[in-house]
Amino acid sequence: MIISRTPYRVSFFGGGTDYPSWYRTEGGSVLSSSIDKYCYISCRYLPPFFDIRHRIVWSHIETVGTIQEILHPAIKGGLQFLGFDESNGLEIHHQGDLPARSGIGSSSTFSVGLIKALLALRGQEICKFDLATKAIDLEQNYLKESVGSQDQIAAAFGGLNVIRFLQNNTFEVNALNISKNRISDLEKNLLLLYTGESRMGGAVAAKVISSLKQNASHLKKLASMVDKAAQILIGDHSLEDFGGLLHESWMLKRELADCISNGMVDEIYQNALKHGALGGKLLGAGSKGFMLFYIPLEKQAAVKKALSNYLWVPIQLNSEGSSIIYHGSNF
Repeated sequence: MIISRTPYRVSFFGGGTDYPSWYRTEGGSVLSSSIDKYCYISCRYLPPFFDIRHRIVWSHIETVGTIQEILHPAIKGGLQFLGFDESNGLEIHHQGDLPARSGIGSSSTFSVGLIKALLALRGQEICKFDLATKAIDLEQNYLKESVGSQDQIAAAFGGLNVIRFLQNNTFEVNALNISKNRISDLEKNLLLLYTGESRMGGAVAAKVISSLKQNASHLKKLASMVDKAAQILIGDHSLEDFGGLLHESWMLKRELADCISNGMVDEIYQNALKHGALGGKLLGAGSKGFMLFYIPLEKQAAVKKALSNYLWVPIQLNSEGSSIIYHGSNF
């Protein structure tokens, strides 16, 4: 049996510039970090004593006779993409610390963890760059999903990084060299709020992608904030400047499409600002899911009280990407 553990991520700046239709002509840049919340995928060859061929456990339990019958699109597509056939039965289980379709990169984290686990099951190792590249290829080209390219890289590499997307359709990952104390100070001021809703990010992303050219000036400003934010973190600036820049970025991003935000999100955001948050954003493509806030420690109690109907989730930034945490013998 193989078990992979793959981190979810928070994207701070540059979201929208990681769509291929944008960065292949303009280049792109994002600042993001993996966090201490994970997607776990276990897989094994199913022993031949069962009257089923494959068993897939997620929010459903699937028992099927062929890969083609699998309902989970990423699992079915991933097995076909990697060239698995019916020579061996498979059992695959998914468990996650955070809900799916909530803006923390869950679908791409799943793809990265699935590829990592399935290749390990075949005795194959894969480097971080190739793992991210395969996950991008699976989602964008094989499954034809409307997704960007930052989430797969964040999940594969882990850490707090500036990711550059180049016009030649490749990328560079630059880890920020920040002291543990600086990271700790940042973490203390970051909180996730769960709106209690989930959404299909692809539908929102498709609308954003369709209007990239019209929003060129906004996207270039969003990309420019990546280096500003990085300088705040690695320099001696007050971290409150980071929170203020988050606010500026969110005000721009919400203008990329009318479906990115909504009345509920706007009300939560304004309420948080009123009680002491310096900035924040809705994570992911938009519409619903997790919201990230920068809230000075002394203001957090007031903000939480004002928004006590919602679930608050403290986070720590994670430095490790997708990994195999258990590798037992196959049947």
